[in-house]
Amino acid sequence: MKVYELYDTLMNESQITIFSEKEKHHFKKLNTEWLEKFFEIEPIDHKVLDNPQTEIIDKGGHIFYLSHQNEIVGTVALIKFDADTFELSKMAVTHKMQGLGLGKILLQYCFDFCINNSIKKLILYSNTKLESAIHLYKKVGFIEIPIQENLYKRSDIKMQKTFTSVN
Repeated sequence: MKVYELYDTLMNESQITIFSEKEKHHFKKLNTEWLEKFFEIEPIDHKVLDNPQTEIIDKGGHIFYLSHQNEIVGTVALIKFDADTFELSKMAVTHKMQGLGLGKILLQYCFDFCINNSIKKLILYSNTKLESAIHLYKKVGFIEIPIQENLYKRSDIKMQKTFTSVN
């Protein structure tokens, strides 16, 4: 199977849904999986992962789930900084599904969401040891910017992507 055929198959068998309290355990489980593999779970992570409704949704943010063949295998959050800027955060794809392009599907959904909702800028904090993630972010148009404030101990890179609205 060629790469584009695999991607089309993944797209046809995948669905993105919005946050629900009923499914919030997936948000924590998926993020805990990668955090424990590469880093440690910081106090800010515990706060957000234990209380996504109050820490993200109630503050104007968004959480999306990616289901593949009716199983939630990925998630991402857009945390509101101000009317024009959101942090792309807590993006995770379960280990068994990594490398298939699902992260790119999540990113594209977030980009479309930003454009359709007049969000002008996405920022993210990451770590350069996550080479595949950094490569993907650069490939989809994120650029490195100076870290003026660091939200996470593990972060050694800050990136941003700007959008122009279609309106």
